[in-house]
Amino acid sequence: MLFCFSLLSVSGGMNPLGLPLSVSKSSVSSWLLRLGVFLLLSLPNSRGKAIWTAHLNITFQVGNRIISELGESAVFGNHSPLERVSGALVLPEAWNQNACNPLTNFSRPGQAGSWLALIERGGCTFTHKINVAAEKGANGVIIYNYPGTGNKVFPMSHQGTENIVAVMIGNLKGMELLHLIQKGVYVTITIEVGRMHMPWLSHYVMSLFTFLSATIAYLFLYCAWRPQVPNSSTRRQRQMKADVRKAIGQLQLRVLKEGDKEPNPNEDSCVVCFDIYKAQDVIRILTCKHFFHKTCIDPWLLAHRTCPMCKCDILKP
Repeated sequence: MLFCFSLLSVSGGMNPLGLPLSVSKSSVSSWLLRLGVFLLLSLPNSRGKAIWTAHLNITFQVGNRIISELGESAVFGNHSPLERVSGALVLPEAWNQNACNPLTNFSRPGQAGSWLALIERGGCTFTHKINVAAEKGANGVIIYNYPGTGNKVFPMSHQGTENIVAVMIGNLKGMELLHLIQKGVYVTITIEVGRMHMPWLSHYVMSLFTFLSATIAYLFLYCAWRPQVPNSSTRRQRQMKADVRKAIGQLQLRVLKEGDKEPNPNEDSCVVCFDIYKAQDVIRILTCKHFFHKTCIDPWLLAHRTCPMCKCDILKP
């Protein structure tokens, strides 16, 4: 596609992207440069905080079966320590599971030593929820997302709670754990540190991909469109060729016969091919009365438009 840069000199009309076809190399370069600057300025600060995922090892017993689940289904809060923590999963005692009331208590099982609070998102800030659970002795806090968000998660902001591990899980997973505990199932969870993600880097890669895709698409469409939209010079040349062909078709043709003066070897020969005229030759007679072999003069006129001898223009009366 890069060869198309040499074609950027057409005029008139609009191309498929809505840009004038009279664009030059400099104007296209300027357009691409502005697009690149826009994408670069749209990038977030590269010093932004990284996102850390969390592995949840969930264990509970159903009848005689002990079930364990392990998945990278959570993200650490922005102000959470990146540490391993484990314990029994505990709910707030009140009917409202968001733990926004400072007097909220948690129904800890008797056999539980360390415990993690499972809290619903909403009603108050993340900082408030986490502090309520920490003041009651929680070793960590798991907050599940709003209803209707599926298992979508994002890193929470909760300044002032840097001493307690806090992660977010999706609503579906949170409701699943909530229902297990409400049925009296004893659930334990171990939170493990997962992987680091740099969202600014992903954004940069996507922006760069968008920029390159837009550039390639523009060049591809430009190259595909240009042959269908000839410039004014090409149109003039095509019209001139058509006029010459028409003028050639209107010139007199003649078949030489024995006895005609033209085939006399002492008289004339075709100045294009230098062969002597002879009977049965087809000649073309120009408006200036000079004549030549038809097969010799037609290509000449199509290329030069003038008589080879006197330079008379066949398009002029």
